[in-house]
Order: sequence, then structure tokens, then C-alpha cells
Amino acid sequence: MYAILFTILAVCMALFAIFVRMKAMKRPASVRKILIPPLAMSTGFLMFLYPPVREITGLEVIEAFTVGLLFSIILIKTSSFEIRGREIYMKRSKAFPFILLGLLGLRIAFKMTFGIYFEYEVLAGMFFILAFGMILPWRIAMYIKFKEVERQLKARQASADSKWPLQMQNPAP
Repeated sequence: MYAILFTILAVCMALFAIFVRMKAMKRPASVRKILIPPLAMSTGFLMFLYPPVREITGLEVIEAFTVGLLFSIILIKTSSFEIRGREIYMKRSKAFPFILLGLLGLRIAFKMTFGIYFEYEVLAGMFFILAFGMILPWRIAMYIKFKEVERQLKARQASADSKWPLQMQNPAP
């Protein structure tokens, strides 16, 4: 019963995440918007203070983080930025919603497969580590890409400013 409820909640959360990400692409990107999600998510490590979650082994932590790293490659490849006017925006990717839904499907498949082998709390901890292992490298890559595009924008603005130098004084008659 709980498995069905949590699966439905996961699907709702994924749809909400897709909606939020698509809406965020309409607004200019910033370093803060890129780096806050993994920082805010890191508070989830407090779940490991709960004794049943601490039963996760070191090997399971490494496995979950590695799977997250592999999943992040897909997100990194489909995330890029573009300059519109004087602002930097994230490029819309038609594949992004399908990638998120695909990752959700894989997560549900993993949950169904491994749920019989692990305690619920351990499985929750492993999925959190997997998600963190996916988001952290993705956001770091986004930060690097953002800074590269930001340098291009500054260079473009500097060259535009040098083409039309402003005269500070009136020329002598």
C-alpha cells in the first residue's frame, strides 16, 4: 500500500519539477539559481541521523552515488545556456521533460526491484544519495557552462562599447 502511495507522490513531484524547470527557463539564469538547489538539498543528509537509515553500507553509498553520476551525464549533455539581449538564459531542451520522466521510471523500476532486498529507510537513503550524486555534478557543470557564457557576454558588451566611444567633452570650435 505504501509503495503505491509513494510511487504516486514521486510521479507528482516529478511533474511538479518539470513544470518548475520549464517555467524557470523563461527567466534569466544566475549563479544563485544554479548553486542553491544542491546546497538546499544537502540538508537531506540529516536523515542519516535516524538510526535505521544508518544501516546503509559504504559499498551501497558508493553504488548509489555512482549511479547518480551516470544519470547526471544525461542532464549535463542536455543543459546549456544562451545569450538573449543582455541576459543569459537556459536553453529549452525538448528532451528534458522526457529525460526526467525516464529517470523517474528507472527510479521506480529500481525501487520495485531492490525494495524486497532492503529496508525502506535504507532504500530511501540510497535514493537520496543517488539523487544528490546526480544533481551535484549537473549543477557544477551548469555553473561552469554559465561562467563561460557570462565571459562571452562580457566580451560582447566590451566590444560593443569600444565600437562607439562616447565623447566626454565638446570639441573646440
